[in-house]
Amino acid sequence: MKRIGIDLFKVLCISILLCSAFPVWADKGDDPKVRVDKDGTIHQRWNFDTIKGWVYEHQDTASVSQCSLAGGNLIIFTRAFTTDRQKMHTYDTHYTAGKYFWRTFISEIAEGERSSIGSWIYCDDHHELDFEVGPGTAEVRQKYGIKKGEMAACMTSQDFPFISEYTGITPGWHDFSIELIDNGGKYLAKWSIDGEVKQTVQLQFGREIAFRICCSVENLNFIGDKMAENSNYGMWDYVTFDGFIKK
Repeated sequence: MKRIGIDLFKVLCISILLCSAFPVWADKGDDPKVRVDKDGTIHQRWNFDTIKGWVYEHQDTASVSQCSLAGGNLIIFTRAFTTDRQKMHTYDTHYTAGKYFWRTFISEIAEGERSSIGSWIYCDDHHELDFEVGPGTAEVRQKYGIKKGEMAACMTSQDFPFISEYTGITPGWHDFSIELIDNGGKYLAKWSIDGEVKQTVQLQFGREIAFRICCSVENLNFIGDKMAENSNYGMWDYVTFDGFIKK
């Protein structure tokens, strides 16, 4: 078990120190943590001891990467009073039916701040399935009964069909998974938190759509009522995929 007693100040100091050495992109390389079964099922795990196989991306004005590795964790942060959108995703974009898993640390984000910790899969803007965790707007918190001290975990399919539902979650380490099951040629999608299924949706597409796997911290408008007044962060211990790839 990796040490998790890292406060925000230490995380940011480590991240800033490492930014200058952190690659803007990563080569695919050879990943030794891949196993393939006889039926073609692959089992892949990224422990974040290195960044091999992952690519840095951002949609903001940041002049240096706000993603780094420290203590065997991937750390991503956003700056206060910005619209930072900091992301890491797999080099490969060929993942299809199977189970996508993230061991994610959800930090405490101040009430109402527009900052979200994301664990998600992406093909294009119409084929994207997400966990986005942040404070939530006052309206969302009331509608879904999000308790004081909890974050709002948003579970979304961006299209085919569009759906977006919330559940409460405490800050700390959590297991997030999205499972895509081949159901008559179309994906049946299941969102789970800590092994408990929170949402199930029949999608209108199947294995013709393949994904990249993503981790992010982004200052997004929908997740709160005001601009983030603090620097916020998320951490990932490891990510796994067990399933099939598009050839």
